[in-house]
Formats: sequence, C-alpha cells, structure tokens
Amino acid sequence: MTAADLVVVGSGFFGLTVAERAASELGLKVAVIDRRHHIGGNAYSETEEQTGIEVHRYGAHLFHTSNQKVWDYVNQFTTFTNYVHRVYGVHKGEVFPLPINLGTINQFFRANYSPAEARALISEQAGELAGTDPQNLNDKGIQLIGRPLYEAFIKHYTGKQWQTDPKDLPAGIISRLPVRYTYDNRYFNDTYEGLPTQGYTAWIERMADNPNITVELNTDFFDESQPLSKGNVVGNVPVIYTGPVDRYFDYAEGDLSWRTIDFEEEVLPTGDFQGTSVVNYNDPDVPFTRIIEPRHFHPERNYQTEKTVIMREFSRFAEKGDEPYYPINTEGDRAKLLAYRDLSNAEKDVLFGGRLGTYKYLDMHMAIGSALSMYENKIKPHFAKGEALVSGGVDA
Repeated sequence: MTAADLVVVGSGFFGLTVAERAASELGLKVAVIDRRHHIGGNAYSETEEQTGIEVHRYGAHLFHTSNQKVWDYVNQFTTFTNYVHRVYGVHKGEVFPLPINLGTINQFFRANYSPAEARALISEQAGELAGTDPQNLNDKGIQLIGRPLYEAFIKHYTGKQWQTDPKDLPAGIISRLPVRYTYDNRYFNDTYEGLPTQGYTAWIERMADNPNITVELNTDFFDESQPLSKGNVVGNVPVIYTGPVDRYFDYAEGDLSWRTIDFEEEVLPTGDFQGTSVVNYNDPDVPFTRIIEPRHFHPERNYQTEKTVIMREFSRFAEKGDEPYYPINTEGDRAKLLAYRDLSNAEKDVLFGGRLGTYKYLDMHMAIGSALSMYENKIKPHFAKGEALVSGGVDA
C-alpha cells in the first residue's frame, strides 16, 4: 500500500495541476504515476539531438487563454514569449493565410474586395444551401462559407483529419467556420498567447517540483504487480484518473473511438524549410495534413542555421496500443459514454479528468481550468472540511 493521501494517474496538465495544488496548498502527499517514460502527457517537449531545436514530441502545442485565473496560475511556473501563432495553407501550389480572412478571400478570388463586398460575396455563395438544415459536414460547410472556399480550404483537410468523407461526418463538427472580414490572420483570438520561455518540459517539471509530490514513470495503473495499481489504491486512497475512461472500466461498455496522429520527422540540411511554424496542406493529393517546423516556435533562440527539423503530421483512427489524441464522438460513442458516466459515478473516491478521462476535446488552458475547478470544488472541500468526495467527472 501507499503512504500517499492522493494518487494521480497521468502526468499531463490536468493531473499535475491537481497534484500541485493539493501538495502546495493542502500539504498532501501526492503520488503521480504515468505509464510513459516522461511527465507532461502530450505537452512533453525535448531537444532534437542533431539540431538542438526543441520539438513538441506530440505535435504543435500553442498556449493561449482568456481565462485570467488560468493565466495567473500558469505564470507561477513559467514566463511566456510573445509568440503569436499564424497558420498558412497550401492549395494548388499556392500559399494562403489562415483562418480564412480578407487576405485569403482577395487572394483566392484575385480581387480587392472591401469587407462589405467580401461579406456579400460569401453570403451569396453560401446561399446555395440557404434555408436548409444540413445534417452532414460537407453541406454545412457550404452553407456557412460557400462552396469555393469550403472546397479549397476545409473539405479535403477535414477529410484527411478524420479519414472520412465530409459527407459522412456530422454537421455538428463545424457548428461555425470563422471567416474574418479583416486582414487579421492571428490564429487565436485570446487575451493571452505565447510559448513557455524555457519550453514545455521545463514548465511541467516546475509544477511537479514539490517535496510532497512523488512521480513514478513507466508505471501502469493497470499492472497489478506494482503497488500503485488500480486494485491496490481504489477504495483505499482518493484517485484522480486522467487516462482513457473506457480503459479504466476494461472496455466494459465497448471501445470509445479516437483519432491518433503519426509523425514523420526529418532533419534537413537547410537553416529554414518553410519560413513559419505550421503550414497546412489542404489538397487531397498530399497524404499529410500539415508540416510543423519547430524552430519557428522560438525565433528568439539562437538555433543553428545549418540544419532544421520538420514533422509531417498524418491523422488516422486510433487502434489498440496507439496514443489517443482526439475523441471522435459519434452517436455510438455518446451512448457508450452515458454508460461509462454511470459507472464512474458508482466508483469509490475516483474523479475522472482531462481529455482522455472525460472524452472531451480540451485545449491546454481548458484542461488546467477544469483541474483548478475540480480542486476547488471537490478535492479541497474533502480534505480541508471533511466533505464527502463524490466520484465522477464524466459527462455525456
């Protein structure tokens, strides 16, 4: 058995935020376990050996938030650069700024439209399906921004992301498609944006750097031969579980479906491959969705100029053994999630959190905000005031 007051399964931002608060504010002994060889979940970054460039090992991680509470919290552990994320997309051999903005529209239509003229044009093109109630993503996209822009910048990219024809995807995936009628091509609209000055791993390590926190890596919660296993701790010590919710219950209600990402990493004998951090490839004849060039996340760093590293990103359905990234959330998934919600509520002193534990798409700032709420509303009242710890956290 463990001497810990709280066991946290998973060392991503959700788990570490809960662990840090419980250890720092309440003085609890917190045991954090992770089956991977590193902390930080998918936000983990490391130095690429040949170039010395910091690589986001699980794809581009861009920190942005308008939540003051989250911003104040994360600034305890890191400062942020003034990086502003901008994305470009390749369509038929030409590069366009994204998200779709006045610059994209004027370049695409070879025009000089004013904001009002561009708005009128998109409204006219979207009128093709005006008054209808599209049930699939393809028709919804056309209704929102018109066929020309949709087919150039959304249709094939989305199809590659989901490995599914947009005609077979639900319309709800894109309840809105942002179009800006200005030349603003900032990708995010949040109040705060930047990258951790010394990198994600340095930030994450500071969160875990507390004498009350122990971190056990290469440790599987479901391996009953180790002391911090599910069988040993559930019912004896409160648990924060941030792994896949279906795995927790041994897939009793069926497998939830996820997308995963494969990366093809290459070191190239040039100082700069594409001139920016992320370029989307919108056309169907290119198998990858985008190319990330990590050197551009930190232009303030004095990286070498003889070589650069790039990562091509391929999206596909996750199979057993893959790293799950994004919940697909079909109708079938939602039905299973209802059943898992009931199972999670019936556990003893187990709270489910994070992207995997709640089967929700959460950006980093959302995961941190959600963890702070769980700490304030459930963990602190339990340990500080003796209130009952009501299990759950899975919504459907």
